[in-house]
Amino acid sequence: MEGLGVLFLAFFVLILVFLFFSFIPVGLWISAWAAGVRVPLITLVAMRLRRVPPAKIIYPLIKATKAGLDVRLDRLEAHYLAGGNVDRVVDALIAADKAGIKLTFDRAAAIDLAGRDVLEAVRVSVNPKVIQTPMVAAVAKDGIQLLATARVTVRANIDRLVGGAGEETIIARVGEGIVTTIGSANSHKEVLENPDRISKTVLEKGLDAGTAFEILSVDIADVDVGKNIGAQLQIDQAEADKKIAQAKAEERRAMAVAAEQENRALVEAMRAKLVEAQAQVPLALAEALRTGRLGVMDYYRLKNIEADTDMRESISRAAKPEGEE
Repeated sequence: MEGLGVLFLAFFVLILVFLFFSFIPVGLWISAWAAGVRVPLITLVAMRLRRVPPAKIIYPLIKATKAGLDVRLDRLEAHYLAGGNVDRVVDALIAADKAGIKLTFDRAAAIDLAGRDVLEAVRVSVNPKVIQTPMVAAVAKDGIQLLATARVTVRANIDRLVGGAGEETIIARVGEGIVTTIGSANSHKEVLENPDRISKTVLEKGLDAGTAFEILSVDIADVDVGKNIGAQLQIDQAEADKKIAQAKAEERRAMAVAAEQENRALVEAMRAKLVEAQAQVPLALAEALRTGRLGVMDYYRLKNIEADTDMRESISRAAKPEGEE
């Protein structure tokens, strides 16, 4: 029983020691002390209580101290609690200090909290970046389309990283400058002969205003001849005029057909009236015979005249050639 109690006590002590070293980062405190960073052990314990991983703060602080930077521990911890990347901010400060770029901790922290990569910004400030624009299509005054691409060399502007526009704005503005330059040329040959006029126009416009970059140069990578837009527009206009003329002709034809149908209807109406009038003739003759205004002999003479007229018409039709008929 006595041996079992000693074993239980040793196990309990081992658990206490494990909890002590897991909660109190003694190893991290020793590493900081060896690197010349004097951090009280109670401060590391307080970080644990504030739910701040001490390693996230102490290791960047060691790097900053070794690089000769004066960075306070509480400011690093405040930046971490604000949601920033402490390690990236310290790396950016070290890189800026080595490159001779003036960058304060407050500025670096603001850039990091704004969602930009402050370390990448410092690198672009030291080593300018080349941005490739997509193919930009523009039409000269002679109606010929040109397709141009450009390479824009930019350098990050640390002071404008917070609130400054990004690469998309640079690309859009350069594309606008290319379209303006090509569109103002009287002939596409002028642009093909002097592509540098595009670069000069773009640089003179100050397109980097309000952006997080400074444009160093704009180089035209390629200029190709596209479609003859002017001729295509003329063809489309002629096709449209043709369709309009055809529509008007069809309208006139329809009106003529309608007028012809109306005339036919009028002819049929007149024929109906003629038949109606002819139907009244026998009635009138019968009435004249009944009232005595027309004698029997007069009636027979009228019938003889009609028969003679019909015979003459038959003879004349028979004497006509087939073609004339």
